[in-house]
Amino acid sequence: MFKFDIKEKVDKQESKRIMDDLTIELGKLQREAGEKKVPILIILEGLDASGKGGVISELLMAMDPRGYNVYSNNRESEEEELRPLFWRFWNHLPGEGEITIFDRSWYYSVFQEGENGKKYKRRCREIVHTEELLSREGTLIVKFFLYITKKEQRKRFEKLSENPSTSWKVTKRDWKSNKNYDEILERYGKLIGDTDTGEIPWNLILSEDLDTAKLKVMEELTENIRSYLDEDLPEREVELPKPKKEFKLEEAKAAAPVDKDEYRRKLKKYQRRLHELEHEIYERRIPVVIAYEGWDAAGKGGNIKRLVERMDPRGYDVIPIGAPTDVEKIHHYLWRFWTKLPKGGHISIFDRTWYGRVLVERVEGFCTENQWMRAYGEINEMESQWAEDGAVILKFWIHIDRDEQLRRFEEREKIEHKMWKITEEDWRNREKWDEYRGAVEDMIRYTSTKKAPWYVIEGNSKYSARLQVMERVIKTLEKRLKKK
Repeated sequence: MFKFDIKEKVDKQESKRIMDDLTIELGKLQREAGEKKVPILIILEGLDASGKGGVISELLMAMDPRGYNVYSNNRESEEEELRPLFWRFWNHLPGEGEITIFDRSWYYSVFQEGENGKKYKRRCREIVHTEELLSREGTLIVKFFLYITKKEQRKRFEKLSENPSTSWKVTKRDWKSNKNYDEILERYGKLIGDTDTGEIPWNLILSEDLDTAKLKVMEELTENIRSYLDEDLPEREVELPKPKKEFKLEEAKAAAPVDKDEYRRKLKKYQRRLHELEHEIYERRIPVVIAYEGWDAAGKGGNIKRLVERMDPRGYDVIPIGAPTDVEKIHHYLWRFWTKLPKGGHISIFDRTWYGRVLVERVEGFCTENQWMRAYGEINEMESQWAEDGAVILKFWIHIDRDEQLRRFEEREKIEHKMWKITEEDWRNREKWDEYRGAVEDMIRYTSTKKAPWYVIEGNSKYSARLQVMERVIKTLEKRLKKK
């Protein structure tokens, strides 16, 4: 059961003096967090009528409106309904130097789903993982749960109901929640207990007196921010996921050669089937994520072009991933991929992906060793969440040998309409072939999972590579559609 920090009601004059000081202090801390580029996430949960709105208003009065956002997770929109649960929250996470307040968060969503055995346990694991993942990359998370007694809750409902201008706020669901008060409090207690790792603790606030609750929230928040900005937190050791087995790219099986006539015949057949499957997955509202990685000049673009050639363009998006934009840079590295997830019944095709963290960022030193080693587990968990919430995930590494890459580079330099495809960076990356090969092999070893396996496609023959990808996509979608 809860153990609440019960604060005696503070004298009104004394409360105003303290609050005025805290308001000035919070404004200063907001500016300092902005200068130090620290993202701050404030999670506000609580019982119905416990005063969350009043507390948020008090916080906002103390802060510069240019540096904060409020996201209210009260009712699912259609866009949110058709995507994995955590998609809506990733879309509203703070960037560097920003503050976001969640007026109800993933906790409320899981509470609304109800306890349901394996699914409930999975959601608890996802909450813990998400908060730890954000915290490790520098986000300060401060969590509050507001509590009132059953008697006080009923009193507030009655007061709201008596006033014509506020009576609409009290619904049948609210009265039902008061009737089932003990059960609801027990369920919240279990949820909080099952997700409490001690690293990101809860602040449990008794809000029988709203002014006292506001004061307590302000005190705890300013203390948390001040302590965080003053501390130099050490990086924790990283545990790598268990790889299935040693993997070498040279072990990839060479595909049987395909002549032009056979290629055209199969291409037409596969494209017709893909067109049919696209409509079937739309009717079933199944989201599909197709991820392409591969060597420079491996033929990813041509492969994607043939994959979507006969598909309805309203049902898919091709998402090219390059260097992060200024907005993407200030967010967690997975933010730009979470926000581009397809809704149910649509297909997102990523031309390069979230695996940049363990490939180019690792090899080029754009992130620390701790960060790219940690990314294997973070990516596996992200893909697991997508799959558990219904997404089909296909990941392709298009593999060509070093000689074939050189041939294609030289061809691009000679043919005028292909010159734009070759850059100095491509030649520079080629010099690090062995380093990239090691990174690719580690990537496949550590992140090929049952829910999101890697398929290594031999790409020296473009015809063969295109057909292999289509065959795999068709087979996977057909298998998914057979499930209830």
